[in-house]
Amino acid sequence: MRSDIEAQLLEALLTSAEPPPRPGSAGLHLSEGEGRPWEHEEARRLRSAETTRQPMSLLSLRLPGISLDDAYRIQWHGVALRFADGARVVGHKVGLTSAAMQEQFGIDQPDSGLLLDYMAVAEDRALRLGDLVAPRVEGELAFRLGADLSGVDVGEEAIRGAVADTFLALEIIDSRYGFEGLTLADSVADNAACGRFVVGTAVPGLMPELGGEHLTLTVDGVVAASGFGRAILGDPIRSVAWLVRRLAAFGTGLRAGDVVLAGAVHASLPLGAGQTVAVSSPRLPQAVLHVA
Repeated sequence: MRSDIEAQLLEALLTSAEPPPRPGSAGLHLSEGEGRPWEHEEARRLRSAETTRQPMSLLSLRLPGISLDDAYRIQWHGVALRFADGARVVGHKVGLTSAAMQEQFGIDQPDSGLLLDYMAVAEDRALRLGDLVAPRVEGELAFRLGADLSGVDVGEEAIRGAVADTFLALEIIDSRYGFEGLTLADSVADNAACGRFVVGTAVPGLMPELGGEHLTLTVDGVVAASGFGRAILGDPIRSVAWLVRRLAAFGTGLRAGDVVLAGAVHASLPLGAGQTVAVSSPRLPQAVLHVA
């Protein structure tokens, strides 16, 4: 059952790399908010910001010394809260993989987050802008896996062989902290700013030479941004490889059926009510988002 896989994933993430407790803190079991209480409380604050659409102050300002391990554990606690509310894990996203995105936010390395079922927007449905805090949109390349991937030594050829489908995607990032002054730790804690996503019709297997695929993003039919697949760490498959290695460090990996958003080829753009946004490329069917 998919729910068993999700539970195993979250258990692996939440119980791995357990850091020593901070002075004055006490560990709790997963059912009570495993880890240090302040991590679980930050996750609850982020969940509240998501549901009320009220941004909160940056974690990095309130806790300047926070580590990435701390931030990822906050992320996973937040996913566990959504899981308890009935959400399902459907895949992963890798963010900040292009120079354009890193320069936009002043961050020099990728991050990752978990995709949940309620984040998926069907092409025949409209996204309600009022459901989000600070939405921005990106054109991306994405994959669906046909086999499990795990381990620090998994090579790119194995990853290429595991790809069942290739497609274009639009990711709507949405920071519950707001984007002004955002640091890598803030982004990670906030599930890598996952908001919503739309995928185009899949092409079976791995599309060859994706580095040369030119993606064009239009807003209401006007070209607003573009970029080549090679903007994603030189080759979008490397984005998946980075994700597999990162997850391996926490005792887990990717599963057959997972969607992986590999990253944007251009800087993100603000999203407005009434817009129609599309990403297209020469060889892949477009992905389209309608905004209410």
